Amino acid sequence: MVVGVASVIDGDTIEIHGQRIRLHGIDAPEASQLCDLDGKPWRCGQASANALAEYLGRRTVTCDPRDRDRYRRLVAACSVAGTSINAWMVREGWAVAYRRYSQDFVGDEAAARDAKRGIWRSTFVLPWEWRGQRRAGGVAVAHPVSSAASSSASHRSGCDIKGNINSKGERIYHVPGGRSYGNTVIDPARGERWFCSEAEAQAAGWRPAKQ
Repeated sequence: MVVGVASVIDGDTIEIHGQRIRLHGIDAPEASQLCDLDGKPWRCGQASANALAEYLGRRTVTCDPRDRDRYRRLVAACSVAGTSINAWMVREGWAVAYRRYSQDFVGDEAAARDAKRGIWRSTFVLPWEWRGQRRAGGVAVAHPVSSAASSSASHRSGCDIKGNINSKGERIYHVPGGRSYGNTVIDPARGERWFCSEAEAQAAGWRPAKQ
C-alpha cells in the first residue's frame, strides 16, 4: 500500500514519495495531446491533468498496487476519501476505460460519454492510438469517437481491414482476401478494431498478418 499526498504527472499518472504510479484500468490523453473543441485545437491532455490535480488537492491518496508496467511504474487502484480516483477520472470524462487491461470502468465511460463530460465534449484520438501514431512518426488527427470507438472497434463504411489481437497480445491486421481474414472476428471488448487502410493500421502500431 502506498499512502501520501500525490503530485500529478498527467491524467493517469501520479507520484507519491518519489514512487511513480500509473492508475490501473484507465488511459488519459497525453500531456501534449490536442483534441478538437468546436473546430479549435484544445489542450485536452493538459486539461485532464489539471482536473486530476484540482480533484486531489493536498488530500491523502491511498494506492493499492496491482502490477508494474514496462516502465517499472507501480500500477494501482487509488482512492481519496474513500472514492476511487480511477473511476472518478473516467466518470468525469478525463480518461477512458483501458479495456486492454480492465473492464472495471466501462460503465463510468458510458456515463461520461452520454453526458458529454470532459473530453467527450470534443473530438479526439484515443490515447493509445495517439501514442501509436506518434511512435510511427504519423500525425494524430482528432476524429469523433462513437459509443463503440472507445474500444476502437467501430466499423466505418469502406473500412474493411480487421485489426485483431492474438493470444500473445500481438496487434495484427488482416486485409480482405488474406488467409485468415474470413475467420477473424473483431471483438470490441478486447480493443480490436477496423481500419480504412494499411497505412492507418501501421500508424496505429499494428503489423500485417503473415500470408
